[in-house]
Amino acid sequence: MATRRSRTKIFRSLCAEVGPEDGLDPREILKQELRAGRAGARSRADRKARQLGRQVAETLDAVLAGDSRDDVLRGLRVVSVTSAPDASNLLVTVAPRLASDGLDPTEILDRLARASARLRCEVASAISRKRTPVLTYRLALSGDSA
Repeated sequence: MATRRSRTKIFRSLCAEVGPEDGLDPREILKQELRAGRAGARSRADRKARQLGRQVAETLDAVLAGDSRDDVLRGLRVVSVTSAPDASNLLVTVAPRLASDGLDPTEILDRLARASARLRCEVASAISRKRTPVLTYRLALSGDSA
């Protein structure tokens, strides 16, 4: 026991004050700090996903508004684009530009599915990504905003 007391005395004489991390492996402290830093990396990834969503929304809105081939698609606007579940799959919510009673939701979604390849190609040319995200469409009717 005498050696333990003398080690403690020597230890305390070498530092001004004893802290909570004293006696811990510095590598473990670094690992904890890196884990804490991952929360910042996660928020950066979320910011990038939102940025991608805005880019895709602007592109699709412009393409749909300028679509001269299909009157139904020309009458749609992009309400929101969200990642579902990550940025490799995007959920695009569209709504009619003008309220009209004659729109059939299944017909609108069918036409979007038929134009999906062309729309995805337009998105691919507008964004700088290795892989173009898969686009899934949802229709918002009468007051649904997202």
